[in-house]
Amino acid sequence: MHRILLTIVAFLCASVVSAAVPFWGAKESQPVDTAPDRLKPGQFIWNPGVAPTGPIVVLVSIDEQRGYVYRNGIEIGVTTVSTGKPGHETPTGVFTVLQKDKDHHSSIYNDAAMPYQERLTWGGVALHAGGLPGYPESHGCIHLPSQLAADLFGVSPMGMTVVVVKNTTAPAEVAHPGAFAPIDPKSGKLDEDSRLAVGEPFRWTPEASPVGPISALMSRADQRVIVFRNGIEIGRARIVITEPDKPLGTHAFIVKEGQGEGSDAAVPGAPVPRWTAISMPGHFDAEGRDLAHVVTTRIKLPPEFAKTLFPLLVPGTTLLVTDAPVLEENTGGKVQVIDSNPPAS
Repeated sequence: MHRILLTIVAFLCASVVSAAVPFWGAKESQPVDTAPDRLKPGQFIWNPGVAPTGPIVVLVSIDEQRGYVYRNGIEIGVTTVSTGKPGHETPTGVFTVLQKDKDHHSSIYNDAAMPYQERLTWGGVALHAGGLPGYPESHGCIHLPSQLAADLFGVSPMGMTVVVVKNTTAPAEVAHPGAFAPIDPKSGKLDEDSRLAVGEPFRWTPEASPVGPISALMSRADQRVIVFRNGIEIGRARIVITEPDKPLGTHAFIVKEGQGEGSDAAVPGAPVPRWTAISMPGHFDAEGRDLAHVVTTRIKLPPEFAKTLFPLLVPGTTLLVTDAPVLEENTGGKVQVIDSNPPAS
């Protein structure tokens, strides 16, 4: 009898805890042909069957208060979101998921429930289920409908790329340059010596972050490519751009599964990755463009750098191309929004 009473008490306690976690938003997907701008707060579209496998990328538009989910370059979901309110703005930039916790509770905001949390920074920014009033109202996190958050949590891997953009009408704002201010992984401070020396074609320091997801940034203004692993810079190189005064535009590309045809001119005999363009809000004309047409016909990397980088371009690797300057003196506020290391306790 005593054991039965304990079981009943445990069940009731679990029920109370479960009931304390709200369910936000719609309980099921809207029809897949619903236009994104017709979604009401809390509604979403989820269609994972259209692309059953491949790397997943999430793009969040602060201006639109919507999120877009892509798998292997194909849109499998669209959702309404709520981002940070004034004074607690959600940072823009390129992030990777650092931690996942299905039953997370905030250590900052009175143990508030944050179901299906996917952490983007150790400073408290994450994707998770939360309130969706139709406008920014979070403390910096990105709120999702509960069902969509659960669906995304179930298919997203650690290291998934999340791109947060703000002004969808200004290409230079697609990736906030401040997100790429180089950080010394040992000190956690801005690396003032990160610029390439005169005559130095590239630098490669993989020991700064030995394992983890790769992302890269190419800037036409600076004629540089910078490579990150877990958000920590592990390499940079000078690039040569033909017609340097002609804009490249703003594009995000993801390495798909499989292998492209031929071999790259910079690395004879090396397999060519298959790339797909992400349809960024405000830049839907980029959808489906071939990376070779947009980028590689005009951009050349140092051959030795290319030989080192190409083997790391596995499915899910993200490449951002921008006309905006990203070198240190041009990045504005030097704040770190990407970090692979938890803060010291």
